[in-house]
Amino acid sequence: MITINGKGVSNGVAVGPLYFYRRSTGAVPRVTDADPAVEWARFEAAKATAIGQLGELYEKALNEAGEEAAILFETHQMMLDDLDYVEAIQGLIESDHLNAEAAVSDTGVQFAEMFAAMDDSYMQARAADVKDISNRVVGILMGAVQGGIDSDVPVILASDDLAPSETVQLDKSKILGFVTAGGSGNSHTAILARTMGIPAIIGVGDQLKEAYEGKEVFVDGQTGEVVVDADEVTRDRLTKKQSKERALKELLDQLKGKPNETVDGKNIMVYCNIGNPGDMDAVLANDGGGIGLFRSEFLYLQGNDYPTEEEQFQAYKTVAERMGGKRVIIRTLDIGADKQADYFNLDHEENPAMGLRAIRICLTRPEVFKTQLRALYRASAYGKVAIMFPMITSVWEVQEIKRICKNVREELAAEGVPMADYVELGIMIETPSAVMMSDRLAKEVDFFSVGTNDLTQYTLAVDRQGNNLDKFYDSHHPAVLRMLKMAADNAHAAGIWIGICGELGADTSLTETFLAIGIDELSVSPASVLPLRNAIRSIDSRVNHDKILNELLQS
Repeated sequence: MITINGKGVSNGVAVGPLYFYRRSTGAVPRVTDADPAVEWARFEAAKATAIGQLGELYEKALNEAGEEAAILFETHQMMLDDLDYVEAIQGLIESDHLNAEAAVSDTGVQFAEMFAAMDDSYMQARAADVKDISNRVVGILMGAVQGGIDSDVPVILASDDLAPSETVQLDKSKILGFVTAGGSGNSHTAILARTMGIPAIIGVGDQLKEAYEGKEVFVDGQTGEVVVDADEVTRDRLTKKQSKERALKELLDQLKGKPNETVDGKNIMVYCNIGNPGDMDAVLANDGGGIGLFRSEFLYLQGNDYPTEEEQFQAYKTVAERMGGKRVIIRTLDIGADKQADYFNLDHEENPAMGLRAIRICLTRPEVFKTQLRALYRASAYGKVAIMFPMITSVWEVQEIKRICKNVREELAAEGVPMADYVELGIMIETPSAVMMSDRLAKEVDFFSVGTNDLTQYTLAVDRQGNNLDKFYDSHHPAVLRMLKMAADNAHAAGIWIGICGELGADTSLTETFLAIGIDELSVSPASVLPLRNAIRSIDSRVNHDKILNELLQS
């Protein structure tokens, strides 16, 4: 038995075979004296695999985002069978004796350039498609694994850490838990684990060896314990703990349908954070009261080009319809900093967390922003959609946003496109400047939502992704809590509501404090809804309200 210790960032006990995340091996190999018969056979096999993958993606998109979003994968299947495309690859393999990887890559570049040079905008858009299908086939030829996991059974997934673009594309049905060498409690791996309601452990360093792959592993997300080939005593202990957790979940399930109401009758909105339409099953299973944060950047991270207005509309519409009239707050794209998409062609920045990101990209690339806003307003006809803007620091930004929103609404109205008569607009409070200006900002919007992860980072000058800074990254710091109080007071003075959508919202040790501060809504991972409801229903806000506020002011 081997015991490894890390830091638990998502509770629960899981057991399964250990599997290391598979990444693409990098540069495309080029061979100029390859055997044509062998390379052609390799290409045909890879093409067949790619068509099969695209068929699976079509079905997944159809279920999660509708026909319009799914049609892209059907189009890609047809492009892979295009005679001109296939014959071009065949010519390079047979005449130039190129290996299959290089032949497909060169053909993809050639066809993409050809499409991009055409006058027709529809054909120009096909340049990105032919790049995508070529990259898919090259990846298969080079041994890259779709979704990063090549296993017939669910696994404990191990990695150094995962980038946002990688977490978006994981086959989540095959993951029982996470173990990462690095990362932080605010890493995207940790956030994904909490959304999925599965255990995750970070910071194990080089203790986890690839030689352990395939061995049975227990992970305890509460203690940070990873056990390889557990002995009978350890197995019994962890299996019993897992059974107790399941029994507790069954007790919490009895709270479904109950109000999020304190003993003295104060009601709190408990919403869910999601990353894509596929998370909706977890929201509904855990009785989420709405969507407090829909991270729309998944649409920008999962492909090799900007998502179209129609693709975005279908994703937003799906979530709005499934929530059945409950509020769905969709955050506009939050690309930049730790969430990079190559096709944005952002300049290298020494300090990207302080650089061109989120609303700053939207305001400097209005064509990208307006495409998303059109999709959001169109989706508002199918549910109670609200729009939220991240990384706000100044009043002028909000006023410019509102001007662009007004223009988009007028354009859609002129086109006869249906949309809601009124769509709430809100901002994220995640910078100290937004807190300090919250009295003015509150007069411009319908609601505030505090992003405690970034607010803590910027307030304490501590990188939220820093592997070795956990003891300095203190989201319970009095400065952070005082900022929450200031923002809440200014929100209420202007007659608007305020919520928390950062990870801190699920910290039940602070629930009573949040109520005393005046927080109206808490948006958490789906798995945290019922534990949070349980905590709210045990609080009598009349008892410790003044004491909590006095301690906060004196801390």
